[in-house]
Parts: sequence; structure tokens; C-alpha cells
Amino acid sequence: MAETKYIFVTGGVASSLGKGIISSSIGKLLQARGYSVTIQKFDPYINIDPGTLNPYEHGECYVTVDGHEADLDLGHYERFLGIQTTKANNITTGRIYKSVIDKERRGDYLGKTIQIIPHITDEIKRNVKLLGNKYKFDFVITEIGGTVGDIESLPYLESIRQLKWELGKNALCVHLTYVPYLAAAGELKTKPTQHSVKELQSVGIQPDILVLRTEHELSMGLRKKVALFCNVDDNAVIQSMDMPTIYEVPLRMQEQKLDVTILEKMGLPVGETPTLGPWRDFLNRRHNATEKVRIGLVGKYDLQDAYKSILEALSQAATYNDRKADIHFINSENLTDDNIEEHLKDMDGVIICPGFGQRGIEGKFVAIKYCRTHNVPTFGICLGMQCIVIEFARNVLGYADANSREMDEKTPHNVIDIMEEQKSITNMGGTMRLGAYECVIDPNSKTYEAYQSEHIQERHRHRYEFNNSYKEEFEKAGMKCVGINPESDLVEIVEIPTLKWFIGTQFHPEYSSTVLKPHPLFLSFIKAAISK
Repeated sequence: MAETKYIFVTGGVASSLGKGIISSSIGKLLQARGYSVTIQKFDPYINIDPGTLNPYEHGECYVTVDGHEADLDLGHYERFLGIQTTKANNITTGRIYKSVIDKERRGDYLGKTIQIIPHITDEIKRNVKLLGNKYKFDFVITEIGGTVGDIESLPYLESIRQLKWELGKNALCVHLTYVPYLAAAGELKTKPTQHSVKELQSVGIQPDILVLRTEHELSMGLRKKVALFCNVDDNAVIQSMDMPTIYEVPLRMQEQKLDVTILEKMGLPVGETPTLGPWRDFLNRRHNATEKVRIGLVGKYDLQDAYKSILEALSQAATYNDRKADIHFINSENLTDDNIEEHLKDMDGVIICPGFGQRGIEGKFVAIKYCRTHNVPTFGICLGMQCIVIEFARNVLGYADANSREMDEKTPHNVIDIMEEQKSITNMGGTMRLGAYECVIDPNSKTYEAYQSEHIQERHRHRYEFNNSYKEEFEKAGMKCVGINPESDLVEIVEIPTLKWFIGTQFHPEYSSTVLKPHPLFLSFIKAAISK
């Protein structure tokens, strides 16, 4: 295609309606038609990135290959489309303002008064078009975080208004709203949607397509009514009902010809409807899997979005092993030697979750000791891997006071320590080992059996590392360091080969697991859990 087309996805009525899933579904359907597609998320908060946000505030922090801490929706984009996102795919108001202020300090604006319009909106528009200009994508889908009517979203909406005007047929707005059901009256209500569209119109944007989130089937009459009151075509009102899995959403959107409507509105040929064969195969396997594999998630955040990528990676790996992932969250703050058995005895496998800080850490050691001594398949991720190392040092090497410098500055046995170059850093944001790093795997390991490759690249998000001065002792006692970074000689993977499946990774493998390419370590872990 000669010119990049831009699709804007906005939300109204309520937050958390699933703009990221709708954006990913549109991307999937266009990609299946042979178009090159990328998706970006614009977040209206003033943090530079979500790296310092509490997961209770904003869910997990996702990490891109180029080391950017990003919104969890980028995980959906990658899992659905099988693409890799970068720093350019996630922009926050903080980044926009910082960029404009830096330019002003340098004198780039030649003494002009800096204002929301045109300076902030021009910077937003520059970022919207950046990926299209640089990589010549056929479609760039831009999801605007928050809800129409939020004061924080106004500069973004003004930028969309200007871009729609400038780009003409090459820009389109999809607006996602909620249709509530009043049980007492037995009625679905469209008034919130009408108000939401009116709010968009008041800032000069006429949505081209409406996607209505609902828990109940919407009649054609109701959809026609919405089309009439909101100035959209009848075929441009799409319903998005709750589904057993988010991965069914692209199929439901395709049934209602959402991709066809987009192509027609942008003046593009429609052509054959893609079969989405591999995607349907995945869903069929998921649907037909009746046996469960029970996985215990030992962590401190009892909120599913805090471990979103791990949950999705487990679900995908279970599907490809023809099982349903039955995931149980186990709060590590509540674990003791006295109650650990009742929490873990029914689990087929256990994940020791990532995180930061002291809270809940002792409970993780209790869980690891139980899994190690009862030969339960165990997967430690990032801080989870560090906990595996500390527990081994305490209970096998006999260093009762072993710890990480993160938890105890003065520990005499700092089996996990901070890197030299990190010691002088006082800022919290973006100062860790972030993004994709090389790792060389020992061919005589379970990890190698999973990857079937000696050279891998995985994404990191941490400040503390395995202390290499203890490496020989660990290996002698039975914990092998089977994955090493070739440049820094840092330990990336540990495993206990005498146990069924006991692996810790310093990196986050869950970030690179997708629907059509599940991660090999998660596949291997689930396989071990099934045969427990």
C-alpha cells in the first residue's frame, strides 16, 4: 500500500472494557488478510512509563525487546499478532510533556509560548505517525487509554480530530462503549452509549464504527437505534459479548464483518475472507481440553492482571498439551511451614512469581523448600529464580543467613547481589537490566531439551544478579547454572537436574509466549506437571 492507514480506538462509559482486545482483534483480522500491522497504546497518565507503578494500580509491567517498560496491553498485541513491540508502541503523557519541555529548554521553539495546542498535540501526532513513517506499515492501530470525558484524554482526542481531518480516508475511529443491562427492568440501555458518542462529537470526532460491550445479545432493532442516534451506518454497529476466552474475540468480530467494514470505509478491496486456520485449531484444542492441570501461583499480588503474561503463557501451554490450566493463586504472605502442605499438596506444578521487595518473600522460601523436597515441578521466574537460589543456600549449603542484598544489605552470604554498575544509581525508573539479552544454554540440561537450542534471547527486568563467587559451591551441591550470558558471564538459568523439573530463570519467558508460538519452557513445565 502506498500510504499508511491509521485506526484510532477510543473508549467510553467505563474503563476496562477491553480496548486492547478489540485493537488486537482488528489487528489480527487485517494481518490475516496480508497487511502489515502494528498497534500502539497512548496512556494519559503522567508517569514516564508504568515501571514504578504498583501492579494493583495498573496490572503487570510488560517489557519490550528494546528494554522499554510498557503497559500490559502491549502483551495482548504481541500474543495476538505474533509481532515484537518497542518503546515507540507505548507513549504516556509524561513522555509527551518531557519531550516538549526538553525541546523548549534547548530553544527548539525559538522563544514561542509553549501551549497544549499546537505543541503538545503536534508531539502526539508525531508519535502517532512515527511507526508508519519509519517502517511503512499498512495499518497503525492506536489505542487511547482511559475514557472519553477524562480531562487527561483531551489532548489525545484533539490530536485525533486533527489527524482525521488531515488524513481523510486514511484515518478511522472505532469507539468502544458499554451497554448495561438493568435486571429490574429486564432491559438493555443504550443511553450511556449515546452520551459517550455525544461527548466525542463535542470535541469534533464522529466515530466511524461502534463496538458495544455487552453481557446480553443485542437485537438488530437495538443496534439500528444506536446507529440512528449516533450517526453511524447500520453495519458499523458491532456487538462484543463476553466470551469464555479473549482469543475468541477475533472470530466474533470477523463474523460481524468488522474487518470488511474497515476496509470498505478506507476504500480498500475486500477480497476473500481469511480462514484463520491455526487460530481456530488453537481454540478447538482449548475447547476440547477437559482434563485440568493444577498450577499454584505463589506470589504477593492477589490480582490477575499483576501476573497477566504468566497466566496467558500457562493457558497457551496447557492448551497445546491438551489440558485446561486450573490456576490457583497462593498468597506467599500467608505461607508457613505448618500450612504449606494444605496449600500445595493438590498442585501438579508451582510457579514462584516475580516481584520486588521484602513482602511475602519468606513464604516463597517455604513453598520452594516444600516443592524441592517433594519433587513438585517448579518454575521460578526472576525474583522467583533468586528465591530458589537463596532457599538452596539456606537449606542445602547450610548458610542459614543467606539472602539477597535487596532484602538484607548486611547479609554475610549475599548469594544474590547488585551489579557493580548499579550500585551508584539512586533513581528507581528504567535503571535495571531491561529488554532482550543473549543466553547460552548447557546442552546437557532440561532447559536445552525444552528450547532445542544453545543460543537464545530473552527479556529481563531486574537489578540484582546471581553472585558468581558462589557458583562452584552451588554446582557441587547439585544446583547447576545451565544458562549464562556470554558477554557478562552472569547466570541466567539454574536447575536441579536430579529433580523432575526444577528450573529458575533470571529473565521473563512469559513475555515472549504467543497464541501460535507458545513458549518452550512453559510447554515443558506443563508437560512435567501433567506427568507428575
